[in-house]
Amino acid sequence: MSEAEHPAFDSFVNTVAKLRSPDGGCPWNRAQTHASLGDYMIEEAYEALDAIEAGDPDHLREELGDVLLQVVLNCQVAADAGEFTIDDVCAGIDEKMIRRHPHVFGDVRAENANEVSDLWEQVKLAEKEAADERAAATGVREGLLDAVPSHFPALLQAQKISRKAVAAGFEWETLDDVWDKVAEERSELEAAYEAAVKTPDGKVLRDGPAGADVEMEFGDLLFALVNVARKMGIDAESALRASNAKFRRRFALIEQGAWAQGRTVEDLSLEEMESFWQKAKEDE
Repeated sequence: MSEAEHPAFDSFVNTVAKLRSPDGGCPWNRAQTHASLGDYMIEEAYEALDAIEAGDPDHLREELGDVLLQVVLNCQVAADAGEFTIDDVCAGIDEKMIRRHPHVFGDVRAENANEVSDLWEQVKLAEKEAADERAAATGVREGLLDAVPSHFPALLQAQKISRKAVAAGFEWETLDDVWDKVAEERSELEAAYEAAVKTPDGKVLRDGPAGADVEMEFGDLLFALVNVARKMGIDAESALRASNAKFRRRFALIEQGAWAQGRTVEDLSLEEMESFWQKAKEDE
């Protein structure tokens, strides 16, 4: 396989370098730091995901360009500070991809996507063990879960934490065992809710006795359900996004039904909303 050339990429890297140049560059770009660019990275990544789920290739191309801008701009900030360059980033990820795909570049076998995912976690665990050996001389060790960013959305973070724990052998034997854990967590949530002080409409007062316990137990129940999804081979983050999109789609049809009658959704009775909802389900 011949090596591909990417002149447009090189041109773009040079464009970003010019934007950061103290000689004729852009004042805004020159003022940026890794910290100031952090929120843009998250924003652009989510906009790219929206384009993916919308199935819009033209929009995706544009949004991936915005993501690439964040990567290259951060690299230029680093290069200006003498930290690293875009070439260092490319070399590092290239080496990592080769190391983490021994079924492609080595003699390990993986027959399906699930086996590849398991293999990926095993390779990352081996990397962690190697890092621990290097850190032993300094006495500073990184925990297995420390590599999971705390800024991840909670559901995605739960998935990452669960997978890493499983890669270390901390796992239920069967799916039924995980369902038993879900039942246990539900029971504990119900007990905490029963003990908590509540408003007349049933909402928990967090600053009252056992109030914080209810929130924690609910989180434990969600975490257990994340493990159900993982055990089933389902991506919980993708599943919830799909459910969110479905709800939005159906609720929009409820609103459209109300507007067609010269009303707002707030004017509808619960029975009318349910009727529109069922119609939306039938039309899918």
